[in-house]
Amino acid sequence: MSALVWFRSDLRITDNRTLHTAHTQHQTLHAVFHDTPAQWKLHGDAPIRIDFIRRSVERLAEALAVGGVTLHIIRSDRFDAAPDLLAKLADTLGATELYFGAEHAVNERRRDAAVAQRFHAVGLKTHCITDATLFKPGTLRTGTGGNYRVFTPFKKRLLATLTAEQTRTVPAPWSLPEQTPSHDPWPAGEQEAQRRLAAFSKHHIAAYHEHRDLPALPGTSQLSPYLVNGLISPRQCLAAARRIPGPGSNTWISELIWREFYRHVLVAFPRVSRGKAFQPDTEAVQWRNNPAQFHAWCTGQTGIPIVDAAMRQLLTEGWMHNRLRMVTAQFLSKNLLIDWRWGERFFMEHLIDGDLANNNGGWQWSASTGTDAAPYFRVFNPTSQSRRFDADGVFIRRYVPELAGVTGRSIHDPAPLTRASCGYPLPIVDLKSSRQQAIDAFKALRS
Repeated sequence: MSALVWFRSDLRITDNRTLHTAHTQHQTLHAVFHDTPAQWKLHGDAPIRIDFIRRSVERLAEALAVGGVTLHIIRSDRFDAAPDLLAKLADTLGATELYFGAEHAVNERRRDAAVAQRFHAVGLKTHCITDATLFKPGTLRTGTGGNYRVFTPFKKRLLATLTAEQTRTVPAPWSLPEQTPSHDPWPAGEQEAQRRLAAFSKHHIAAYHEHRDLPALPGTSQLSPYLVNGLISPRQCLAAARRIPGPGSNTWISELIWREFYRHVLVAFPRVSRGKAFQPDTEAVQWRNNPAQFHAWCTGQTGIPIVDAAMRQLLTEGWMHNRLRMVTAQFLSKNLLIDWRWGERFFMEHLIDGDLANNNGGWQWSASTGTDAAPYFRVFNPTSQSRRFDADGVFIRRYVPELAGVTGRSIHDPAPLTRASCGYPLPIVDLKSSRQQAIDAFKALRS
């Protein structure tokens, strides 16, 4: 009997537990990918991410073909067509079982439940495999049996519970095809993901704890688009980190566990998938929501050099350094007092690594509405962050060319005359008074 493997956010054949399980139990395999442009648009996925997914699907088709497996592409605007389209394809191919990896957002889980119901109605089996996370969400519980709301105890429980099974990687069922080198800034395919992981492990992971916050340096893995779309697995990353023990790899492992944590939160507290604050009381925050200031933030014209440099990096590359994601998010949600959901949506619409769980978790942390949220009275000063993490202004000069000729540390907050001569705007908000305004807005919730 043959099986159908449904690829979604697991676009690889190496350490793909869904493919591995199906391959070990069936002699004949078929594969399918569901292209849903309207659904992706509804979710706010960036055009650069959709292009990356489609290029990765092409690489996946080539890898599957080596093993004699054809990747079928089915298309519909929305998820709701998936049950009928997949059931029809299974019937056409004579497949009696469907295998797919678990996805964790509300719409995806509803889709998968509908697909399972449709298959079971006609006597076909479905198998949902835990693959994108180390643990199935919901299986790590607090001492009282509840869901974790705070990262540190979650991390401790995860590390204490990890077994060889959770960290075991499985090989590709057959060899990967040769891939022609690409000059694209974000080459698609699992071979590129493996190359990046190897390069990061060799050259950068040892100093990751020291360099990860410095945006002018190549101190991060830049694997996020590959992890989000499953071109590499968290187990492969964990295994690579464990081969190089030290403070750098320990810090990177913590980042991998943050990724895991936010996926567990997404399942345990589905309201965060629906645009709701993790902390319900913060729904009452009186946001200012100034459209002109939001436009200045979106376009990198706030007059705060590090914020503008980061936003312009996002607009030109479809990616932003993680430290600066926090800086720009706090500036929007605290100094401008603009609803974090505006920023969350904008990031998703522009990030190649746009991911609901991570993006929502990061924005709610920055806005003091989420898990482990930054205390409402702790507001990043972006100029101080700039002086600390881009001391020589290398990153700022790279993305804000108007300021390229400004010398010394004055680049972090140029004088008005310097700004005028460079054609660079004055700050759209006073950092000190706006910080106090944000503190007062959150304090009002507790009065």
